[in-house]
Amino acid sequence: MSEVKRVGVLGAGTMGNGIAHVFARSGFDVRLCEVEQRFLDRGTETIRKNLGREVSKGKLSQQDADAALARIAGTLDRGALADCDLIVEAATERLEVKRQIFEDLDRIAPAGVILASNTSSISITKLAAFTGRPEQVIGMHFFNPVPVMKLVEVIRGLATSQATFDTVKALSEKLGKTPVEVNDAAGFVSNRVLMPLLNEAMYAVMEGVATPEAVDQVFQLGMAHPMGPLTLADFIGLDVCLDIMRVLLEGLGDPKYRPCPLLIRMVDAGWMGRKSGRGFFRYE
Repeated sequence: MSEVKRVGVLGAGTMGNGIAHVFARSGFDVRLCEVEQRFLDRGTETIRKNLGREVSKGKLSQQDADAALARIAGTLDRGALADCDLIVEAATERLEVKRQIFEDLDRIAPAGVILASNTSSISITKLAAFTGRPEQVIGMHFFNPVPVMKLVEVIRGLATSQATFDTVKALSEKLGKTPVEVNDAAGFVSNRVLMPLLNEAMYAVMEGVATPEAVDQVFQLGMAHPMGPLTLADFIGLDVCLDIMRVLLEGLGDPKYRPCPLLIRMVDAGWMGRKSGRGFFRYE
């Protein structure tokens, strides 16, 4: 497996632009790929702002920030990822979307290229089966905000090779992250534990046990959480929470993972949380 020098990131949304940011900041050339120019522009502008924030806090020099931004090349053509040594998929948390992406990437990328997914819940084994290189498919689950959070869940599929795992583990460390090995199961560790907590907090609101503000106060003041579960759900995106709960329910088959009906109604109404201006709370 060749040394990783150029990284492709497919998706310039919240997670994708954060992943591109940390790779570029760590000296890697990055190809950031999106389906529309407006999404690419928005992602690139977010990276610019976040690098500027690091400069203002003294965490990065202006010269290093400029150099990191210069290492990122945007593209609307997936074919432009063909000369990357590693490609990280950071698209929406829906199997049908990821299937089409992995089939495309398997066709585009030369043999030997690792295909990683930032999926937060979908089986890596399942994604690997959409390719002809299952031994080179792996989960690389970053956490939001990517430039700040230290954890990367590194998930082996059933066929993931030791060489692929070792490469991604070492890469995560080069990014200043702490890789934690996790086996392939719906939701992995993070969301298998977190999402039912958020879902149960939503049930508490739906059933009139307490207001969203009261639920969050209980967790902040009583459990020392930095933010309450409903604020966190809004931050993640209620649509993302719903997608993950559905993956957990399908993958594990236990009714305790049934999405809260209030969550479903809010997503149907377009209340996605912070990104839409309204979720359990309102945002400017």
